[in-house]
Amino acid sequence: MIEVRDPIALYNKTRFTVEEYLEFEKSSPEKHEFFRGEIFLMSGAGPRHNVIFSNLFGELAQRLKGKPCRPYGSDQRIYVEQNTLFTYPDISIICGEIVASAPDEETAVNPVVLIEILSPSTRNYDKGDKFKLYRGIPTLKEYILVDSEAIAVEIYRINERNHWELEECTALENQLMIPSLSISIPLADIYEGSKLPNT
Repeated sequence: MIEVRDPIALYNKTRFTVEEYLEFEKSSPEKHEFFRGEIFLMSGAGPRHNVIFSNLFGELAQRLKGKPCRPYGSDQRIYVEQNTLFTYPDISIICGEIVASAPDEETAVNPVVLIEILSPSTRNYDKGDKFKLYRGIPTLKEYILVDSEAIAVEIYRINERNHWELEECTALENQLMIPSLSISIPLADIYEGSKLPNT
């Protein structure tokens, strides 16, 4: 028996229902996004991306230990009900209990912070269209983009007027401040071992 990994070949069509996507995803060895009836294969991560992820996830887990908020890795699927996006952020931070989506009990709808580690293949999407889609999450307070090609972190925060404001950090001496979690992390710790210049 040949394992079918292509949803188009499996279902013999190019547009899918949410139920078809979730069924396909359960048996797929790769992760896929779903948006408005289309299924998209997510790209893999390189070594530097993985080093930065491990550093950042470890720092978050340590600082949030004993607190009501918890970080989840890229196996945690997130659903944006407003625009039908199913996706797997690099890091999702959820405070309190996970609120499951109506279509799937293993998919969360209530992240407070989302973090994406930028790579050349995902940079434009993560900074553009994906951020627009993420803004449909009612609980989201901060969206953080960590560059894997340079010392650079962008933090978008929603203010009291419900507008998103940008803060940029571009030096290892800077601190990544996450007010919604009441924590901060030195960029030097995030980029440790990344083999970027000056690290």
